[in-house]
Amino acid sequence: MGLHVSPILNPPSHLLPHPIPQGHPSGPVLNTLSHASNLDWQSVSHMMAGTARHDREMAIQAKKKLTVATDPIERLRLQCLARGSAGIKGLGRVFRIMDDNNNRTLDFKEFVKGLNDYAVVMEKEEAEELFRRFDKDGNGTIDFNEFLLTLRPPMSRARKEVIMQAFRKLDKTGDGVITIEDLREVYNAKHHPKYQNGEWTEEQVFRKFLDNFDSPYDKDGVVTPEEFMNYYAGVSASIDTDVYFIVMMRTAWKL
Repeated sequence: MGLHVSPILNPPSHLLPHPIPQGHPSGPVLNTLSHASNLDWQSVSHMMAGTARHDREMAIQAKKKLTVATDPIERLRLQCLARGSAGIKGLGRVFRIMDDNNNRTLDFKEFVKGLNDYAVVMEKEEAEELFRRFDKDGNGTIDFNEFLLTLRPPMSRARKEVIMQAFRKLDKTGDGVITIEDLREVYNAKHHPKYQNGEWTEEQVFRKFLDNFDSPYDKDGVVTPEEFMNYYAGVSASIDTDVYFIVMMRTAWKL
């Protein structure tokens, strides 16, 4: 069960290019927009403008659940979600910085230091239990890719498929990452009000868009499938039904 944020017939407006009339989740607005090939400014701006609002809602719900959660994995997941959609990716970034020899594993000391650096509140006994659950072969190390994958809020195959459809639409070059060059092919930044009033350059419009999917600790202007999926795993956690999530994704990205 996802964290409940809003009723099924009242989608969060930032995930949609235009508000859908209450009671009409598949109304004419959705049908008209979902078949357009390129993204327009309104579609993108709703996605961008609502990120902060969505993350505030996410934080409130996660903190409430944290007061009653007892499972160590769920408690850590909720502490990450309390930081918003990029929270899990942020923890991953901390672990990667610590992985000096690039072997993608952590021992217990590194694991605890990473949690502390990310300001995760956890008793030593709880951290030990968490580590033991991931150290399946008992060799004293854990694979942090597997750890982060397990930490990601669960999603159905249908949700993962529509997320990757959106990713592939944006990855125009087909090189497996989304960059500013890809966005130039699907979105005309010159229609953005901040470009028109001279506040942002075209490149800044694109960078601000990409930053939505990046961790605050690692804004490199390149979005990988893992980052895109991690971001939407956070969004997905606030939406109860697959159908509703898919409607919003198809509308926002015009799939």
